[in-house]
Amino acid sequence: MSNSYGKWFCLIALVLVLPVTRARAASPLPGDAEASTHGDEAASVQLIKETEQKAADFVFRQYNLAVLSHYSYLIGSGGEAMIVDPARDISRYLKDAQELGLKITKVYMTHSHADFVAGHMEIAKVTGAEIIANAATQAGYPHKPVKDGDAIAFGKVRGVIVTTPGHTPDGTCLYVYYPAAESNPAFVLTGDTLFIGSVGRPDLMGEGMSAAALAEMGFHSWKNKLSRLPDGTRFFPAHGAGSLCGAHLSDKPVSTIGEQRRENVYLQHKDLLSYVMAVIDGLPDAPQYFKHNAKMNHDGPPLVDWEKTAPPALAAADVLAQGRKGAWLIDVRDAKAFAASHPQGAISIGIRGRFETWTGIMIPWGEPFVLAGSDEEVREAAFRLKRIGYDAPAGFLQGGLDAWKQAKQPVGSLKLLKPQELHRQVQAGTAPIIVDVRLPSEWMALRIGNVLNIPLNKMFTDSKRLSKDMPVLTVCNSAYRSSMGASVLLKQGFRDVLNMEGGSEAWIAAGLPTLSAAGTGTGSAAAPMRAVRLPDRIAAAEIKRMLMDLPGTFEVVDVRPPAQYADFSLPGSMNADIADVIANPAYLNGVVPLVIVDRDGSLAMAVGGILAQKTLRPIKVLFGGLEAYWNESGTPQPPAAPAPATAPVFKPAVPAPTPAAPAPATPKPPKKKSAGC
Repeated sequence: MSNSYGKWFCLIALVLVLPVTRARAASPLPGDAEASTHGDEAASVQLIKETEQKAADFVFRQYNLAVLSHYSYLIGSGGEAMIVDPARDISRYLKDAQELGLKITKVYMTHSHADFVAGHMEIAKVTGAEIIANAATQAGYPHKPVKDGDAIAFGKVRGVIVTTPGHTPDGTCLYVYYPAAESNPAFVLTGDTLFIGSVGRPDLMGEGMSAAALAEMGFHSWKNKLSRLPDGTRFFPAHGAGSLCGAHLSDKPVSTIGEQRRENVYLQHKDLLSYVMAVIDGLPDAPQYFKHNAKMNHDGPPLVDWEKTAPPALAAADVLAQGRKGAWLIDVRDAKAFAASHPQGAISIGIRGRFETWTGIMIPWGEPFVLAGSDEEVREAAFRLKRIGYDAPAGFLQGGLDAWKQAKQPVGSLKLLKPQELHRQVQAGTAPIIVDVRLPSEWMALRIGNVLNIPLNKMFTDSKRLSKDMPVLTVCNSAYRSSMGASVLLKQGFRDVLNMEGGSEAWIAAGLPTLSAAGTGTGSAAAPMRAVRLPDRIAAAEIKRMLMDLPGTFEVVDVRPPAQYADFSLPGSMNADIADVIANPAYLNGVVPLVIVDRDGSLAMAVGGILAQKTLRPIKVLFGGLEAYWNESGTPQPPAAPAPATAPVFKPAVPAPTPAAPAPATPKPPKKKSAGC
C-alpha cells in the first residue's frame, strides 16, 4: 500500500469508527458548549492566554467571556495599550492595563459586532482612547477611519488593517507585526472573518445584502488575502465554540493558517459556488436581538452607569399588574428551584449559564421585563443583560418568591422526573410525550430515544403541534434549557408539564440506552437492534457482464489518482477525487446503483461504507479493484501510458473500445454540491 493510500485508508477508518463510539458519561456531553458555561467564572471576562516579554517591550493578552463565546485582546508596547473588540463591561481591561503600567490609547473594532454590545465607547469615555474602525463601517461615533493597508503603530508594534468582507461588508483583520520591521506578521486577529473550524456567517445583514453575496466576498477574502499568509502564522478569532456568529466553531483559542487550510471544512471548497453553498447552508437561526446589537455598535452604544445596576423594586401586586400589561417575568434561579415553586407565568432562564444569549432569544427586543430571584441574582442578571443591550428592566420582584406567596399571588410548579423513572415509563408504554429542546444537530448526534425535537428557540411557535391536554416532558443535556422549554409550555397553558432531572447527562450516567446519529443503540439496558448498512461487493466477472449486457443502468466512479485513471479505466466510468465522493451529496442521489472502483478494492470499500450510511441508494464496490478485474475477467492489463499534461478531475475519460460490446453512454458526473456542514 502506497503512503498516499495508507494515509487515506487510516483517515477513512477513523471516520468509520467515530460515529459508533459510545458517549462517555462525563459531563458535559461532547460538543456541549452550553453546559461548559455553567460555572461562575464563565460569566466574567477571563484571561486565557498571555505573552509578556518585558525586556522586549511587548505584551499580548487574550480574554474570553465564555457565556458569550467572545474573545477580546490587549496589545501593549511603548507604555501604550490597544484593546481589540472589547466587551461592554471594561473593568478587566482597565485593571490589567494599570497593573502592566500601560495607558490605553487605542480601541480597534474589527467590525460592527451583532452578538454583543461592545465597549469601545466605554473605554473612550474612561481613558480618552481613540477608536479606530474601518472607513466602510461609516460608524456613527467619533473615530479614526482606516482603510486597507493602513497601519497602527505604537512602541515596537505595527498593526496593519486588512479589509476582509464576508461575515459583514465592513469586516477586517489586524495583522500584528512585532518587531514592527518584520516582513511576516507575528499573529493575526481575524475578528469574525475566520474562526477555528469555521467562518463568519454571512446572513446577518437582513435585506441589506444577500447571504450569497457576502459569502462570495468571504471566499475572496480567504483566497486573495488570508490564504497567502505562511502556514505557521497564528491567528486569534473573536469567537469560539457556542457562538451563533458561525457554525461548528472549535473551543480552541488559537490556531494557525496552515491548520485551517487542512482542517477547516469550509476552506476545503476550492471553487466559489461550492464554497458559497457550504457557507449559507444549515446555519442556525440568528437570535432576534442580533440586528439591534449591530445597530448599537454601529451608531455608538449609550454609556452605562455600572454602579447602578439594580432595577426598581416592585411589590408582588405591581409585578402582577406589569404582567397584565404585557411585561415578561424572568425567573433567574436554577432549574430545581424553579421546578419547586415559581411565580405563575414566569419564564425560567437561569443565571448560571448563557443567560444573556437566552434572554435575547426568548424575550423580544424592547418589550418590558421583570426579574425574579435573590437580590444577588437579580443584580448580576441586570448587570449582565447590559452586555446585549437589555439595559432597562421594568423592575424586580422585591422579596422574591416569599413575598409573592405572602401576597397570595398565583404560584406554579414543575414536576422533575428522574431518568430511571422515565425509562421505566417508556418500557411500560406510559411515558409522556418527550420533547428534546436542543438543536437538531445535538439531538441527532445522541438522544435518549425516538423523541420529538422542538428546538428551544422555536418552542413558542412549534408547541402548537402538541396538545395542551396531554402530558409533555422536556429534556436537554443538563436540564438548563429544558427548564426554559417547560416554562414556555406552562405559560402557554399546558396542563401537565414535566422536566427530566439532570438531562441526558444523568440518563447516560445511569447507564440507560441512547440512540446515536445512525440510529444505533448504546447502553446497558435493552439496546435496540442495529441495522448496519454496508456496500455490496461485486466481482470482476459480474461487472464485466453488466458493462456488456446492462449499459446505462448503473454508474461507475473511479477514485484512483487522475494519472492512473488515464492509463486505464472501465468503459463509461468517471474519475472523481476521493474526498469529493465522500463529502459531495450529489453522489448520494440517484436510483441506479453507484459502483466504486479503485486499484485493489481497499479504499473503494471504505468509501462505499461511508456512503452506505448516508443513503438508500444501492452502493456497490468492485471486489479486489481493477487488479482483480485485469486478472479475473480475462482483460489484459494495458501498457503504461504517459499521464496527460493536466490530469482530468471530475470528468469522464473517453471509454476504451472493447470488442465484446459497445461502450455504454458516458454518464455525466454529478453536479457538485455543498457538503452541508
